[in-house]
Amino acid sequence: MSDLPVPAGTVPAARARARIGLWGGAPWADPARRDEARAAAREVEAFGYSRIWLSGGFDPGVHPVFGLLLGATEEIGVASGIISVYAATPEETGRGAAELEREHPGRFLLGLGNSHAAIVERSGVDYARPYSRAVEHLDALDAAGSVPPARRVLAALGPRMLRLARDRALGAHPYFTTPAHTAWARQVLGEGVLLAPEVAVVLEEDPARAREIARRHTTGYLTLPNYTTNLRRFGYGDEDFADGGSDRLVDELVPWGSTATVVAGIARHVDADEVAVQVLTASGDDFPLAQWGDLAHALIG
Repeated sequence: MSDLPVPAGTVPAARARARIGLWGGAPWADPARRDEARAAAREVEAFGYSRIWLSGGFDPGVHPVFGLLLGATEEIGVASGIISVYAATPEETGRGAAELEREHPGRFLLGLGNSHAAIVERSGVDYARPYSRAVEHLDALDAAGSVPPARRVLAALGPRMLRLARDRALGAHPYFTTPAHTAWARQVLGEGVLLAPEVAVVLEEDPARAREIARRHTTGYLTLPNYTTNLRRFGYGDEDFADGGSDRLVDELVPWGSTATVVAGIARHVDADEVAVQVLTASGDDFPLAQWGDLAHALIG
């Protein structure tokens, strides 16, 4: 199968409507805000979201927040998006995920990924052989029998990692991508493999204000080669990466506007099985329950 970008095709009947998850930011993992996080998780579950996705952070092992949220809820899934294979050993991720599986069967999805050279090397670790590092981590999990492929996903942008996600995991969780990438990733993965992209959104109708909020999100990511290399596949260049992103790039990465406009932007990821929606706000430090509820009503019913 070609690794060149291809246009979206027809949507199989089995994937006529993607499930909608919620991607949460830093407040969820703040130890001082555990009561807020528990209450927010219960609200998110009541809204009908399929899963809560959170960063696994950069500390060793599986962060306690995942068990906290699973314990506060009854059925909703919880996923790490992602735990770095440079920050945690296979023994740590396997032990943590297996413990959550015992306590909350079928609800925790272990998301693993390579992170980024600038982040990994900040802690004094050499960012060498990232693809091989991921393979070795999966090999160790398989050898231990701690986390079967059906209970793990991989952060994947390029063709090698997408194929690894297809062959060694439930599927892929791309982050900071466009609808064109989602369509292409589906072609690489094929059918029957989970494709669950993160999609950041801004519920703000004023263009200048909406893009200002969006650029607080995009600016840092556009300094990371893993993301810019991926975006170049789809026709973006240096002029799009400067100053937090060109309007055309920001608008593709971060749907903004009214609830209806944002829902239409999310729907452009038509080739996804699940969309992890990340609601960006002006403060960036809140649990925007009203906005989550509005989106759930529009997306889930």
